[in-house]
Amino acid sequence: MTKNQKTEELKKILIIGSGGRENSIAWALSKNESIEQIYVCPGNGGTANFKKCICLRPKDENAQTIIEESQLLGINLIIIGPEVPLAEGLADKMREAGLTVFGPGKDGAQLEASKDWSKALMLENNIPTAKYWSTNSKEEALEILRRFNQPLVVKADGLAAGKGVTVCDTIEESEEAIKDIFSGKFGSAGNKVILEEKIEGPEVSIFALCDGERLIVLPPAQDHKRLLNGDNGPNTGGMGAYAPALLINEQDLQYLTELVLFPTLKGLRKKNINYIGVIYAGLMLTSSGPKVIEFNCRFGDPECQALMPLMGKEFASVLFACARGEIKNAPKLTYNAECSACIVAASRGYPESPQKGDKIDINVESNSSLQIFHAGTTVDKFDNIITSGGRVLSVVAQGESFDKAFDLAYSNLKKINFNGMHFREDIGYQVRNI
Repeated sequence: MTKNQKTEELKKILIIGSGGRENSIAWALSKNESIEQIYVCPGNGGTANFKKCICLRPKDENAQTIIEESQLLGINLIIIGPEVPLAEGLADKMREAGLTVFGPGKDGAQLEASKDWSKALMLENNIPTAKYWSTNSKEEALEILRRFNQPLVVKADGLAAGKGVTVCDTIEESEEAIKDIFSGKFGSAGNKVILEEKIEGPEVSIFALCDGERLIVLPPAQDHKRLLNGDNGPNTGGMGAYAPALLINEQDLQYLTELVLFPTLKGLRKKNINYIGVIYAGLMLTSSGPKVIEFNCRFGDPECQALMPLMGKEFASVLFACARGEIKNAPKLTYNAECSACIVAASRGYPESPQKGDKIDINVESNSSLQIFHAGTTVDKFDNIITSGGRVLSVVAQGESFDKAFDLAYSNLKKINFNGMHFREDIGYQVRNI
């Protein structure tokens, strides 16, 4: 650690990404009064709605250009939001250029970028997970299915924007999913396929901020992956979330930290991986105990949108300390004790072929207990907000109970409209009186 690094103040932050996750992180960081400017590259149609936040859109978005812009602007901390640039090694290139980065290098990002690699890490470190088979052959996959003679969960090994997992109810559905992946549905992400024993139970997400050696565990959250009410329809990137998840209490969270998070960090260190960033464990609470469904190497989306309003104003300083390998010097992270509810509004046709280019009418503004986090939005030449992606925006609200938080979120969602707007009406059904 250089002398300059130790004395450097956190004044300027760059967030890489354009989704709701990055929009909510920018909003949370803006609460830190010492921060002067937050750049989001490339950002979206809602980036500039928050104080201190502006889009950074260099002439091109290759790593070297962004590095040069960061150096020119005097960026103190870079936060890489999405998994793809992490898997491609953007954090490594930035660190080599002397920049301070929150986000794992390419080696650590394998935790998400390869389900096969991640599963092997779990087995090596006695982290509970479902039984699985790994194959790069359609014929072998179908033979495994035939031998097992039960429906299997079918997963593309690589990154597929949260859509590479098919949870099958019948053997025929598993066969179809195997054929789909090997026919190229997810491109090179499906060159290898993971077949997984189907396990049952409620799901919960836990997150840890890591500095390579230590970690800080955040409140748990619960995502809603299916497109339609009642957890029906195809898997999506996520249609809503809430935090803190009541499925686990403080004692459970400590148990899961020791069962899953500490062994994961230890396993990464055994591989000489200096993991700086978020470890996100997606868990299923089965009748035989908790099991890891997947790991992600970044904040979940939309769980991040539900979590960010619960973060204290020290959050920026904590991320800065993590990025420098100095969690021990970070201020204590405080949390808002309220309940936080997030509902995603998506475009018609999402997730397969989302409709884009529709004008969005938003008749509500963000405040301390209600936030509109943009995702798939842009601004046209007439300053209209226009849809530009599948998940368009999230309405997030906080209240003293989940009923109050969701009532506030849903009532304000009615003040937003665009052609083909779709959202689930039962987000948080696990904790709501509906």
